[in-house]
Amino acid sequence: MSLINTFKRQPVLLTLSAFYSCVFIFAAFDPVSRAVWIAEILPALLILAGIFYMASRFEFSTTALVLMFVWLILHTIGSKYTFADVPFDWFNHLIGSERNNYDRVAHFSIGFYAYPIAEYLIKTKKCSAPLAMAFGLFTLMSVAAGYEIIEWWYAATAGGEEGIAFLGSQGDIWDAQKDMLCDTSGALVALLLMIFQHKRG
Repeated sequence: MSLINTFKRQPVLLTLSAFYSCVFIFAAFDPVSRAVWIAEILPALLILAGIFYMASRFEFSTTALVLMFVWLILHTIGSKYTFADVPFDWFNHLIGSERNNYDRVAHFSIGFYAYPIAEYLIKTKKCSAPLAMAFGLFTLMSVAAGYEIIEWWYAATAGGEEGIAFLGSQGDIWDAQKDMLCDTSGALVALLLMIFQHKRG
């Protein structure tokens, strides 16, 4: 099925894609570090391509589509500034932290992908709902661990300021573990939302 037909069948996807295009253009214009922007934007574009591919074969709910685009938008904004330098003081002051926690919020949002994974497995009857939710949770936990390894590899390879900016640890020796916790917490919240919606339905 062509992308145009997919947009016709799922107009919410078209709206979200149009909004994301604006965010992408904003992030691509004069980023803090072009090298970091490229390294950060590639995963986002791969995920976007994956969303388009899956949406051409499966009709996601509006909730699933919105949840998937939350991370795309946050990650793309982070690629412009580097995650440690995104203007996010209002939130940091709100929680009483001197650290820029934008990266933690972005990590939390990637956990939302547990929802569409579980939704796909449930609607296609691949497995029971509890097993589908467990699979979504464990998939996100695995991806979180894998991404931390990629971050370490890129930082060690690039070295210097670029490597530090991409890693985004901000001097926290437990940054990787806290990021994985945020990913997992986001997944749990998304799955609790799914349970709540199913109970209401």
